[in-house]
Amino acid sequence: MLDDAQVVPESASSGSGDSFSGSLVTLRGGLSLLHVLKGFMLPFPLFLCRTQAEMAHTCRGTINLSTAHIETEDSCNIVLSNGGRTYHLKANSEVERQRWVTALELAKAKAIRMRNNQSDDSGDEEPASQSDKGELHGTLKTLSSKLEDLSTCNDLIAKHGAALQRSLSELENLKLPAESGEKIKAVNERATLFRITSNAMINACRDFLDLAETHSRKWQRVLQYEREQRIRLEETIEQLAKQHNSLERACRGAPGLSAGGARSVQSAKGEASDEDEETEYFDAMEDAPAFITVTADPKHHRYDPPHPSSNQTSYNESTCKDLLQKKRRRTRIPDKPNYSLNLWSIMKNCIGKELSKIPMPVNFNEPLSMLQRLTEDLEYHELLDKAVKCESSTEQMCFVAAFSVSSYSTTVHRTAKPFNPLLGETYELDRLDEFGFRSLCEQVSHHPPAAAHHVYSKRGWTLWQEITIASKFRGKYLSIMPLGTIHLEFHSSGNHYVWRKVTSTVHNIIVGKLWIDQSGEIEIVNHKSKDKCQLKFTPYSYFSRDVPRKVTGVVTDADGKAHYVMSGTWDEKMECSKIVQSSHGSTSSEGKQKTVYQTLSPKVLWKKYPLPENAENMYFFSDLALTLNEPEERVAPTDSRLRPDQRLMESGRWDEANVEKQRLEEKQRAVRRRREAEAAEALEEGYIPLWFERKVDPMTGELICVYKGGYWEAKDKQDWSMCPDIF
Repeated sequence: MLDDAQVVPESASSGSGDSFSGSLVTLRGGLSLLHVLKGFMLPFPLFLCRTQAEMAHTCRGTINLSTAHIETEDSCNIVLSNGGRTYHLKANSEVERQRWVTALELAKAKAIRMRNNQSDDSGDEEPASQSDKGELHGTLKTLSSKLEDLSTCNDLIAKHGAALQRSLSELENLKLPAESGEKIKAVNERATLFRITSNAMINACRDFLDLAETHSRKWQRVLQYEREQRIRLEETIEQLAKQHNSLERACRGAPGLSAGGARSVQSAKGEASDEDEETEYFDAMEDAPAFITVTADPKHHRYDPPHPSSNQTSYNESTCKDLLQKKRRRTRIPDKPNYSLNLWSIMKNCIGKELSKIPMPVNFNEPLSMLQRLTEDLEYHELLDKAVKCESSTEQMCFVAAFSVSSYSTTVHRTAKPFNPLLGETYELDRLDEFGFRSLCEQVSHHPPAAAHHVYSKRGWTLWQEITIASKFRGKYLSIMPLGTIHLEFHSSGNHYVWRKVTSTVHNIIVGKLWIDQSGEIEIVNHKSKDKCQLKFTPYSYFSRDVPRKVTGVVTDADGKAHYVMSGTWDEKMECSKIVQSSHGSTSSEGKQKTVYQTLSPKVLWKKYPLPENAENMYFFSDLALTLNEPEERVAPTDSRLRPDQRLMESGRWDEANVEKQRLEEKQRAVRRRREAEAAEALEEGYIPLWFERKVDPMTGELICVYKGGYWEAKDKQDWSMCPDIF
């Protein structure tokens, strides 16, 4: 609290602009004169603002302003007195003198309030309570202070108004002309009205203060409720910590486990430990059984993360790098040109339509087709190479789950639209010598757009899928819903995994910086062992405290027993934690019972590769994406690498690319009209895929395009006679 304000004479020469002659006065005691005299145009050089630290000692000649007496001798003189000290101050004019008197009266009133507040705060109230109430009552105190200022002004108005009315009454008693008496009477009436108005203003301010006090009680109740909620949360966390220790003791004493099978919960002195520095908590999933994990001590659980057996020759990074050095791939493409385009002029009439039906210029594209983007799912194919070597199907599921998440890491900065493939367009990625796999995609439908994909790996797995892209432009954002099923089969074990993709959303389509988010759930099912993994992609929320792009899940066997907890983010990494103990915890506020999983320390299964240098000027392509459109010999004439508009765009010739894109689309429309006419006459289907055939999926019962063979044999012979002329 500030000290009482004091007025101190100082020896200083008065400049030409000073309003007083003789000694200068300084307001001391930490009371800022800029606040006290706010609204008064006073000569600032006369007052020096001092801090509370400077008033640690008493200066000679000080006057305590809170007990000082302020008088006026004549039109220009002011008398300040306190005890035996008296100071005579002189202003340049009567108007200026009155302004100083008013300012000093306000300063005196504030000094008195500060002194009273110091006295009131000297009670026995606890500091913690003062801290809690200080924030709540801060606004109210400010209002009270302002009201006191108004009250002081009102007192001064009443005082000077009464003096004015007395003077006017004396003038009325004088023998003056009738006209002058009427004017004096009118002035007297106006002075009375002024006093009444000022009193009404003060009463209105008091009503406002009463209203503020009423609301302060409401705020106090809200604060009390939040405080109670915080206490309950702290108690819940404490209960969970104790439950954690109980689980450890129960696990240590459970039959079938050695004495060191779980973390010891006793300290060196034999006392139970109440805290665990490695304890980790996971938020409950909304649409799945809620769970919490606590980390056990790895020293007492000999456990290695799922990984390929060391005694088997398999793919490794050093071998990959050696092969890459033998067959060099390109590491950059031409920088993206800086073209400006009015997006709203194109998109304003497209709200609610499918993205595939909107005639978009290449300015919004990236120089890759949708077939090449689909092939990018294989960026982290080594996860499947490692999964082949896993002895346990649940361990293998962890790698499959990490692989399913890794396919989204390339999209975090990739907000541009890939080229819509032409019907019959294909794309191959032959990395059999480098990475052990070869991939083939074909556009098997145009409306709706659908692509079939088949991957064979000589390291022991096969992947196939047919993806149909459904997209809607909603004005502020664009929703992309991949429809279709992904199949993955391991040759030696026969484990057959099936899952679907989640929804991608591109935000700020019209205004702001584009950004992409993934949301939804992926359920991965092993149709042989009936193991499952439920992954939840948490959508971004401004008010959420979760890590952005968060992914969580649990791997369970056919009996529903949980074996692993999956956690991470879809743009950075995924980890798995082996579960060693599970139990039912407390019930949440929604009535759901939480499951507490005691796990070993998490092990990283997948981590995103860093982007290449200058990636921001190359459409944020990864190292693999930079090679996807690299010209290659002996590919089919329908391959995406040979698409002229895409090649022109990659070279930076966007105007020519737009013209070529329009030509290709018109050519495709003409072919479709002719095919539809021929199909109507023959009563047959319009387009039959070249390298794929439609079959009923025995796992899902859906009609799906699967690879029927022949492409790689045709490539070896360079016999592309069956390929249509689409470019």
